Amino acid sequence: MSSKQFKIGNREIGPGHPPYIIAELSGNHNGDLRRALELINAAHAAGADAVKLQTYTPDTMTIDFDSPEFRVNGGLWDGRTLYDLYKEAHTPWEWHTTIFAHARKLGIDIFSTPFDHSSVDFLKTLNVDVYKIASFELTDHPLIEAVAATGKPIIMSTGMATLSEIEESVEVARKAGCQALCLLYCVSGYPTPVHDANILTMPALQDHFDVVSGFSDHTLGTTASVVATSLGANVIEKHFTMKRSDGGPDAAFSLEPEELAALVVDCRTAWEALGEAKFKRKSSENANVIFRRSIYVVKDIEEGEVITNENVRVIRPGFGLPPKMLKNIIGKQATISIKRGTALQAEMLKI
Repeated sequence: MSSKQFKIGNREIGPGHPPYIIAELSGNHNGDLRRALELINAAHAAGADAVKLQTYTPDTMTIDFDSPEFRVNGGLWDGRTLYDLYKEAHTPWEWHTTIFAHARKLGIDIFSTPFDHSSVDFLKTLNVDVYKIASFELTDHPLIEAVAATGKPIIMSTGMATLSEIEESVEVARKAGCQALCLLYCVSGYPTPVHDANILTMPALQDHFDVVSGFSDHTLGTTASVVATSLGANVIEKHFTMKRSDGGPDAAFSLEPEELAALVVDCRTAWEALGEAKFKRKSSENANVIFRRSIYVVKDIEEGEVITNENVRVIRPGFGLPPKMLKNIIGKQATISIKRGTALQAEMLKI
């Protein structure tokens, strides 16, 4: 298996396979386990390949401290302290076993983003098939080493990162034992304006690192994900919720179930439409070849009469001599009488 292909469970990920679509649960359960399970049901019904959690507690993310440095300034979470935000958004660890079991019973892949060593160790007990490194943790080399040491594939988002920072983190992951790596091009704006998306960066990322690549999409709607798929994204990640009007930390830039279903269909259709580069008649074209243009007799021609631009023309359908032969046959004599509406053939002429 090449470096541009690996498996999550039984699913092949990489070129030649449909995009692997991840529905990001994040904090959109709004502190309700039943809603978390409902979201997993919705992701499965929409056709997503996987649902993803985030595994942390407010104390593993930050400290309970109120100062300007620990407050969000601007954006969706303006004025919130980091501790209060993470307290609201976190998925309680005691839910994980129930959530994982529910997803596995449905048959949808499930994994998570760890944010510190304790969450890596906790996720090991759940036997996850793949780990996610969030954009904000891309520069946390000790965390990347701990995840790589599990021997499982890593999906790593690159939001905010410079090329040199990505290079450093990829090197750390590989040196620590990561054999299967996917880099998700990402813009860490919530939401991301479309003009900031710059999705052409994604294939450049793939070529530079020779890895499976994808797109973690924080834009509104589904268009950017479809565009990314058309540029070769092997993985698409998108936040989702039951209803944006229900609120929640990430609701404003999340898809609702019907939109997630549309994204799944459209991305897979885009992938299927890519096909391969080949100049060969397609099966759907065969029946229409007869409607190409060819040379037809448009006035009755007597035996021995000369072929002219008045008695033959290039028209549809395509049963006669090809149009490229027109110059060669003008001035030739007919060997037989030919009726108007006859597809001209070589044996009808003295050539």
